[in-house]
Amino acid sequence: MISVVVPTAEMSGRLESRLGSARIQVWRLGAAEPFPGPVDLLVLPYMLPAPELARLSGLPVRIAQSQTLGYDGIHDHLPAGVVYCNAVGVHEGSTAELAVALALATLRGIPKAVRDAGQSRWDHQRQPGLAGRRIVLLGVGGVGREVLRRLAPFDVTVELVARTPRAGVHGIDELPGLLPDADVVFVAIPLSASTRQLVDADFLAAMKPGALLVNVSRGGVVDTDALVDALREERVRAALDVTDPEPLPPDHPLWTLPGVVITPHLGGDTDAMDVRIDAIIEEQVRRIGTGEAPLNAVSAP
Repeated sequence: MISVVVPTAEMSGRLESRLGSARIQVWRLGAAEPFPGPVDLLVLPYMLPAPELARLSGLPVRIAQSQTLGYDGIHDHLPAGVVYCNAVGVHEGSTAELAVALALATLRGIPKAVRDAGQSRWDHQRQPGLAGRRIVLLGVGGVGREVLRRLAPFDVTVELVARTPRAGVHGIDELPGLLPDADVVFVAIPLSASTRQLVDADFLAAMKPGALLVNVSRGGVVDTDALVDALREERVRAALDVTDPEPLPPDHPLWTLPGVVITPHLGGDTDAMDVRIDAIIEEQVRRIGTGEAPLNAVSAP
């Protein structure tokens, strides 16, 4: 019998009629209760920090299924012999939705309007808007493609940038020539050794004065100190769903600097994710039963 362990009773209830004869148990990584192993498929808690994967050491787990898309840092903590699978197809659309929402809210002055409304103040000001803007979209993977789809109705000009240049896509080394003309820069590139602090002081200095940086990837892609300096001097604006550090400490300057909108890593966390993660779990169980390779494995023995 295939053994599946999920982190919540709510998820177990959703899946009990979908996994055939598989045995479903509820256990959360790090819980005090004994591990109900051996386990063919362990579904990890949502937004689990990579260092927590070290807790799998010595546990009889065959496949660890993440509920998140990013997998930066897992190779430093995942015990040997455990296959780690990420959640491709679960969060890309919702994250892109938030990226465009952050750009629209910032460009149309919605945060200020909300603050004004709280003080019963009517302050009509012209805002730039998104229509007709020049966009640099850094990252053309799953999230980047979904951002591009959602930008299509806005009559914008988009330059695509990726780590690997190809037809219609610029390489990262071309950014210095693209940034000075961009009104909005979307960052949707995975965090890796080559992209850590890619958005540094030089990157920010190359951006058009007053341009907007939207980051929905990982906080570590941006040099936070350099961004703080650029914001303090009001050279750029920023809309951030991710930060470094994260969570952002209460006394961090990003909270109070001008031109900043911050959301607490909400990107993929909508109610749309439940049906999508359930479908992945169902497919993983099917593959285990037929002896096929697991879906979206990013680390294997």
